[in-house]
Amino acid sequence: MAISRNIFWIAFFASILAAWWWLYSMSLSMNMDLMGRMSMENSMSQMSGDGDIAPMKGMSSFDSMNSGRAMSENTKEVAMPAMSGSMSMDTSITNFLPLAGMWTVMMAAMMLPTMVPTLRSYEDLMVSADGTRIGWLGVLLGYSIVWIGFALFITAVQKGLLSFNIVDMMGKAKSMWVSASLLMLAGAFQFTRAKEVCHGVCHSPMSYFLGHWKTGLNGGVRMGLSLGAYCVGCCWLFMVLGFAGGVMNFLWMGLATLMMVLEKLPQLGHFLVKPLGGILILSGLSVVAFTII
Repeated sequence: MAISRNIFWIAFFASILAAWWWLYSMSLSMNMDLMGRMSMENSMSQMSGDGDIAPMKGMSSFDSMNSGRAMSENTKEVAMPAMSGSMSMDTSITNFLPLAGMWTVMMAAMMLPTMVPTLRSYEDLMVSADGTRIGWLGVLLGYSIVWIGFALFITAVQKGLLSFNIVDMMGKAKSMWVSASLLMLAGAFQFTRAKEVCHGVCHSPMSYFLGHWKTGLNGGVRMGLSLGAYCVGCCWLFMVLGFAGGVMNFLWMGLATLMMVLEKLPQLGHFLVKPLGGILILSGLSVVAFTII
């Protein structure tokens, strides 16, 4: 029994690590840094090969700035495919299916860690309430289905924002005013009744299970769907904040994941909701001040 339990948990955490690794590998393939910005240094290193475009020792500054002399024909042959490859990668990520795949993996990386207290609570009831490992998997499946649905929805939102030229191809808002508004909106939501209700379920899964207990795979899926819906209601604006800093910004992904994990800790989360809201509002106001100044 203990061995079986450990295998499931190892697989669970391995899937989280795999999701983060996939996102990191994807950012590297797109020549992006950890802030989700295109890395000119990486692009230039691909283009330079063995240093063909670097100024030769003793060359005058005028000559080093002269593109006709500084770049050989061989270097151009290397540079152009590298540049076109990067552009094709940028274009492909704006297509619906690749973009939906990216968001789905991002949901796994960011939201599965927040589910640990829920799955632990279910395990505590596996003996006393006739729970089963298949029911445990059902809860996980139902929860995942909801977040995959949200991934498809936010993919459509990003496509719409891109078509209206509100965000760039990396999903980052082109206007600082939009970024500031998203931060303040996310902060204000922390003080609403909707947040209070959804968070009340998310950070106290044991109470939910005791009031809505269902056995077997179907029962687990139904509870997982319900818990996933509350979780989306609680955290959706944290995900939307990706448009403020860029959806491939690892700083945003890490901070958002940390905030959502801390919020759902049974003994601590209730005390963090409003302070986090205040921090987000102040962050938005800081962006406004920076924009004006």
